[in-house]
Amino acid sequence: MNKDLAKNLAPGHSACAGCAFPSIVRTILGEATTPVVISNATGCLEVTSTIYPYTAWNVPYIHSAFENAAATISGVERAYLAMRKKGKIKKKIKFVAFGGDGGTYDIGLQALSGALERGHNFLYVVYDNGGYMNTGNQRSSATPYGAGTETTPVGDESFGKVEMRKNLMGIVAAHNIPYAAQANIANLADLKMKAKKALAVDGPSFLTVFSPCTNNWKFPTSQYVAIAKLATETNFWPLYEIENGKYKLSWEPKTIKPVTEFLKTQGRFKHLFLPKNKLILGKIQKIVNDEFARIASLCGL
Repeated sequence: MNKDLAKNLAPGHSACAGCAFPSIVRTILGEATTPVVISNATGCLEVTSTIYPYTAWNVPYIHSAFENAAATISGVERAYLAMRKKGKIKKKIKFVAFGGDGGTYDIGLQALSGALERGHNFLYVVYDNGGYMNTGNQRSSATPYGAGTETTPVGDESFGKVEMRKNLMGIVAAHNIPYAAQANIANLADLKMKAKKALAVDGPSFLTVFSPCTNNWKFPTSQYVAIAKLATETNFWPLYEIENGKYKLSWEPKTIKPVTEFLKTQGRFKHLFLPKNKLILGKIQKIVNDEFARIASLCGL
């Protein structure tokens, strides 16, 4: 592996083959121009990168509980400011918290909201794989409508998850922070650009990155980038920024593919292609169309 790519997160972790978050972490931290300190919520990234007595992290790292990565990094950032004021630390440091969607959309939302409201100088990154993957694929509020999970099983009386995904970007934007963006592992140039902006912010910033899960979405390990690409090409996962309150679309497909092109790549949606679930597929397409129209309107398009 290129030594520069491994300077923050080294090889030798135990993430699944075809997992997106090692590339997400390396890409984002690769844009840092100052030393970084990491807080990491319990989850797939934590358990695969810190198997005792080893660690894949080459930077100062704190494992937090599921619910408090944002609170942990807030305390570290304030301690740093106090020590810098006393002259005990001279160099500039950036603070970054990582969490999955379970530890961000759900269990960690209160801590994240508090940290954003208080204005701590940190970047929060959520790698969104749409469920509690570390504990066996239970549904989270990031799980898409219609997906089959261990707690939204598919059967004669159920077609999977019946609730819509939580609009986390809207919740974050309501805190009036300087920068928030939605990115995708399939577009590294866009992710790098957004990471660079987010790390340069003086104050809180936020990135949510699409992170396919080969194990629980049920697709071949070689296909995670192709599937992530389809998510944006179908408008299931639009790429956009919210910079000082202004929405901007980062990329728009020239030809929008039907959302079924994305859904059919994954076992978690295979039941939707039964004749009895045709109406569910139509509803998912409408959800995607309406959400993209809402975002495009906010972007002034």
